[in-house]
Formats: sequence, structure tokens, C-alpha cells
Amino acid sequence: MSTTANTAALERSAEAKPKGKLAIYWAASCGGCEISILGIDTKILDVAEAFDIVFCPCIADGKVRDVEHMADGEIDVCLFNGGVRTSEQEYMAQLLRRKSKVLVAFGSCACEGCIPGLANLHTRQEIFDNTYQETCSTENPNKVRPQPVTTVAEGNLHLPLFYNTLKTLDQTVKVDYYLPGCPPESDRIWDAIEAIVTGQLPPAGSVIGANTTVCDFCHRTRTEKKIKEFKRTWEVIPDPDTCLLEQGIICCGIATRAGCGCLCPQVNSPCIGCYGPNGDAEDFGARLMSALASVIDSNDPQEIREIIARGIPDPVGTFYRFSLAGSLLRRGKRLEAGNGHGYQAATAGASLGADAS
Repeated sequence: MSTTANTAALERSAEAKPKGKLAIYWAASCGGCEISILGIDTKILDVAEAFDIVFCPCIADGKVRDVEHMADGEIDVCLFNGGVRTSEQEYMAQLLRRKSKVLVAFGSCACEGCIPGLANLHTRQEIFDNTYQETCSTENPNKVRPQPVTTVAEGNLHLPLFYNTLKTLDQTVKVDYYLPGCPPESDRIWDAIEAIVTGQLPPAGSVIGANTTVCDFCHRTRTEKKIKEFKRTWEVIPDPDTCLLEQGIICCGIATRAGCGCLCPQVNSPCIGCYGPNGDAEDFGARLMSALASVIDSNDPQEIREIIARGIPDPVGTFYRFSLAGSLLRRGKRLEAGNGHGYQAATAGASLGADAS
């Protein structure tokens, strides 16, 4: 269907029924997802024809109490971006889930945790020590730390609890649909809006987008991959026509869901995996590691270890840059009860029940 036909279909849908209610919320994220919504250009006017934006802290002075006073299910669609790092974000996720008919995990942070999720490599105490004490630009001789409650002359000041672990949206509440990307590309956002307005949504729990990989849309020439050395991006100027992975550059397109338009490889830059795993992969990092393991041209364990050590000095940042919080690598055993400090990292099957404290 052409863009003109898509727009016409939306207009007919908008004419056929009253305008819906749309909420947009950000949690632990950078704000890029809000900016990406504007990337749909003049189609934002079609969104305005179909929806009233009833809550969007980024652009409007909405109050939480206004959402609290809405009837359950009154909001037709909520685009929720960002992971859940604080008690306030957890409350808003639960509130918007209750008030929304359709809740969309919008962007990589909500879907997988994204860059903020890499902080799960550290405890809350370590993060606070680094931020408020150890950073060379910080002057904090009294080692002051944020407190949930601070008493001043006027009364008590309250801050949200900063949880030990960042969680994805679906680790907090039930999610109806996922729209990945860091941020989602404007065409995919429009696809989602069109599907919602016209009622042509996939089954609940689906990712709105392709199930194939970035490689399937890449124009570069591919042959048999046999790699003796992984190269960092700053070490080589890639040939613009040959598969980047075959040139020894770690390109995540082999394991990454399509939907971005293969933008990075088009400008001689490797895919870094922001659209998450394709198809039914349970763990992005595991799929990427498996793919790379199959192309290393060696059967000697020592040589393989050296190839990996030289070319992949940051395995977590390479394999779980966008997906650590949503991966099988979760926090597990609590070392100290009650204060949320000190966890022992664990792998698949670890309980998430107490991690937020």
C-alpha cells in the first residue's frame, strides 16, 4: 500500500470513530524516542487527526494525578519508552498499564534495557560512589548521597528510590507490543500507528516489524566467512562493497532484526544491534556469539582465545550493548538483605523478584 493510500486509510478510520487517546511516557532513557516520533514528518498531523495526546511529559505539562483520575482502559494507546530504574518509573509503568488498552514497549530501552541496562554490571552503591565521589570533576567532600527522604525546614522532601537493577518494561508489567530500535525508525513508527488506528495489529506480544536480519537487506557482497582477526572500527577503512564481517569488523547484522533500513552498513559502519534479536531468538548476545564462533578460522583453542582477546576486549559491550537487562544474564543471589546493595551476578533462571529493591 502506498504512503498516500496509508494516509487515506487513517483518515477514513479517524472519520469513522471518535479520536483516540494517546499517552507517551519516558522512563530510564535519553529522550531520543520522543524526537524520533517527530521523524514521521508531516504525518504527525495524521496522528493528531486520530488521537488526542492526553499525557506526554516531554512536550506537555500533564500531571500524574490527571492520569490517576482516568478510568482504567481510558487511554487507547501508550508508547512507553525507557527501562525501569526507579520507584517512580515502576509506579508509572503500573499506572499506565492499568489505564491503557494497548501498551507498547517503544524503543530499545523499554524492550531490552539498552545502554542504561549496562549499569546492571554494577551495584547501586558502586554507581553512586562513582557518580558522587570518584569522578574527578565531582566536589563532594562530605560524601553526600541522594536520600529517599530529606527533612528541611519546610517539611520532608522525597526522591524516588533508585533501584539496584534496571528492568525492562515487560519485566515490570504486561506488554502488548514491542517496537524496537535506538530509536525506532520513523517508517516503523508509522507502521505501528497505522496498525493501531486501522485495527490491523499482529497477535498480542508481537514485535511490530520484520523477523529477518539486517544482513538480508545489506547490499554488500558476501562469500564464505573465515576470520583470523577481529579489527576495531578505528583500525581500518573498510571496503565499501564487501561484507564488513568478512573484513574482520564485528557487524551485528547477522543476528539483528531488520527494520532500520540497514543504515549503518550503508555508510561503511557496522551494525551494532540496536533493533534487537531477529525472529524467535531468546538471547541476542548468545545468538551473536554463536554466529561469530562459526566464522573464526581456527581449531586451536589457544589461538581462538587470542583472537577473541585482541579483537573483542569488551565482550559485554559487544554482545549485550543494547540487551543486557533483557538477556538471560540477570542478577541473582542477594548478598545483603534489606538495603539492595550487593548482588552476585547469575545467569539464566535467576529470580527477578527482589532485584528492584
